[in-house]
Amino acid sequence: MVERSGYVDGEPCWADLVAPDLAAAQRFYSALFGWTFLDTGADFGHYVMCLKDGRVVAGMSPPMPGAEQAPAAWSLYLMSHDLEDTARRVDAGGGKIIVEPMDIPGNGRMLFALDPSGAAFGAWEPGQHTGAQLYDEDGALCWAEVNTRDPDAVDAFYQGLFGYRQTRVDADEQFDYTAWSLGNADPVAGRLTMTDAWEGIPPHWMVYFATADTDRAAERIRSAGGQVQHGPFDSPHGRIAVVVDPNGAVFTIISR
Repeated sequence: MVERSGYVDGEPCWADLVAPDLAAAQRFYSALFGWTFLDTGADFGHYVMCLKDGRVVAGMSPPMPGAEQAPAAWSLYLMSHDLEDTARRVDAGGGKIIVEPMDIPGNGRMLFALDPSGAAFGAWEPGQHTGAQLYDEDGALCWAEVNTRDPDAVDAFYQGLFGYRQTRVDADEQFDYTAWSLGNADPVAGRLTMTDAWEGIPPHWMVYFATADTDRAAERIRSAGGQVQHGPFDSPHGRIAVVVDPNGAVFTIISR
């Protein structure tokens, strides 16, 4: 079991879901991953902590007041131990802050931003909450990548934000990918160029959750009211499926 007590700057450290129907979301992810749930109460907008084997792995919440019609979506957060500096780098790199650095009392601080291509992401400065307590385990976050139509601008933006070492993966007309590492460590995230096949889909960060068996997980997704959008299919890193939960939020599962 890969337990985590903290993350370095630039690592994907947290993901949360905005779900119009929280009850349906909890039934679905309980059936899929065996998650249990802890409502943090009215003072925190009924933000729900999702637990796997008693360890916090993700969050979910209802839409913010006034945004009830916003589509369901998973959001990714990158670790930052200096949120003010990260905000300055977002502005300097051509991004846009859409939620200024704000305190989450007793937990930490967060901001939310758009990169130059319009993909939304968060940054998290830890307090008591240091991010997901499991990583790359069944039912836990294990990878994330930004899907964009402006790869050069996006690579430059995130390199300026966190100093990623960016390595081009074998590319052709249908597959243009860079893997992002921090120093000499293994890659922590990636960037995929969207082709004409992505018509109508806006730039976004895709979150991946690990599963022991992608095909069996796909069966559970269908029986729990979700949909398998693409796959399962084999990749050099494992068997993958792109899926949709009952609220319409898209995410990816992978068995290594």
